[in-house]
Amino acid sequence: PQSNLRLAVVADMKDHPLRKMLDLGIKATVNSDDPAYFGAYMNENLESVSAALGLDRAHIRELVVNSFEASFLDAEAIRGHVTTVNEYDRAH
Repeated sequence: PQSNLRLAVVADMKDHPLRKMLDLGIKATVNSDDPAYFGAYMNENLESVSAALGLDRAHIRELVVNSFEASFLDAEAIRGHVTTVNEYDRAH
């Protein structure tokens, strides 16, 4: 999201379509796009879009799970990471 803002894809983070994408069931992900240039690693990207779009814990969990499911990891590794995310979410 930060790269989208800095490249003027969106004029304001509140204009970012991420929430709408999630609401439509699109398997959207948030990534750190050249953090040295755009000044935002994963946490900063998630925090900024969450604050601007009113994303809740369930949205953030969905984005994290989506990132594993969209990765090039093998199915067993994906299941393991998703299980870890779900267990953490339940415990906190």
